[in-house]
Amino acid sequence: MTEGTERINALSDGVFAIAVTLLILEVKVPHIEGGQSLWSALGALWPSYVAFGLSFFVILVTWIAHHDLMRLVRGTNIPLQIANGAALAYVTFIPFPTAVLAENLGGPNLSTAVALYCGTFVFGSTAFNILAAVIARGHLVRADVDPTAIERIRAGYRITLAIYIAATLIAFVQPYLALLINVAVRLHLLHVHHVAASLPKPKAA
Repeated sequence: MTEGTERINALSDGVFAIAVTLLILEVKVPHIEGGQSLWSALGALWPSYVAFGLSFFVILVTWIAHHDLMRLVRGTNIPLQIANGAALAYVTFIPFPTAVLAENLGGPNLSTAVALYCGTFVFGSTAFNILAAVIARGHLVRADVDPTAIERIRAGYRITLAIYIAATLIAFVQPYLALLINVAVRLHLLHVHHVAASLPKPKAA
């Protein structure tokens, strides 16, 4: 038995909105001491700006991917709701490694912080792979959607997961390169969903 997607989409959008809001809360108002200027104090917050920008982009692309994926779905069931919950747990967790990254950018623990950051995306990518698999195996794709769309998305997700695992390992050696790889992966995800969405709809018999 399935039900519509309105409630699951409403919950998901709420979680994404909260996660994005929590990101900016980690950018603290500078405390000026002695003869320090406000400009200098604001400039010293550059790790927070970088971490915020990266994670805002991550959550934005994840929201777009989630939205495009759920547009293919005709209805939900318990397995889909659980799989979607795992994906939302990942989104909810993102502000924590973002704060850790901001605290350690340019410091001696940078590699560990970036590895945690990339490792979070391994978890998220795994959750989205499971979500797409549940949609496909549960035959929950809408009848007017090209049947190859979900398979193309699943293939793209598998590639994404492999790259995230590699980025996590690279983080211990070249942390900044690992961060750049994460940006590239998000661009890959946008392409995957754009291609899947542009596939022609099946013709009526």
